[in-house]
Amino acid sequence: MEDRRVLDRRDGALEEHVARIAAEFLQGFEAVERIGRPGVTIFGSARVGEDDEVYRLARTTGRLFAQAGFAVVTGGGPGVMEAANRGAQEAGGVSVGFNIELPHEQRSNDYLDIELTFNHLYARKTMLVKAAEGFVLLPGGFGTLDELFEALTLIQTGKVLHFPVVLVGRGHWKGLLEWIAERLLGQGMISVEDEELLFLTDDPDEAVRIVSECYDLRCAEMPAEPVKADAQ
Repeated sequence: MEDRRVLDRRDGALEEHVARIAAEFLQGFEAVERIGRPGVTIFGSARVGEDDEVYRLARTTGRLFAQAGFAVVTGGGPGVMEAANRGAQEAGGVSVGFNIELPHEQRSNDYLDIELTFNHLYARKTMLVKAAEGFVLLPGGFGTLDELFEALTLIQTGKVLHFPVVLVGRGHWKGLLEWIAERLLGQGMISVEDEELLFLTDDPDEAVRIVSECYDLRCAEMPAEPVKADAQ
């Protein structure tokens, strides 16, 4: 695997690896440009099936975001990713999948309008942020938690602005949020403002509202394009 080779301490192909990584970033940037509208990235478990309530919730969430004019971006695989992409396509929206080559050969789902499979995890993670105006996280495992804390770190350090992080599924996320409040906030390792970066809901409509309002706020604060001198 490419990442395993790159992360090995002894690397005898430095220039080759740098060139491949650069090429993959360029492909990713070009794919994001093709989306043509604001996006929301939806994360969650790859291990839930079509009959699971989480799958149905993700499908509804994808549909509602598409109806609100957002492209739905996922990791392109099965489970929650498939459900969100499926909901977006069913609503006539733009469905995007940024997949990754894994040892167990994660397949791309069948509901993608724009698709790109990455060899390098960090290139893929960059596109999942670059394409989005916010993250929505449904119940998931280590990968979902990784994306959650990466998003919070990007916001906390000012790398992205007005970037909502919405957790869908109170029962799933309650324990984690209690731990954050008790341990991290309680021991002064984060501030009150950091804890307030997270939104919690059971309602997909509320998730859409939160992301939409933050997107509108971000657009309102963007400086107007300068008027050309010859146009005055």
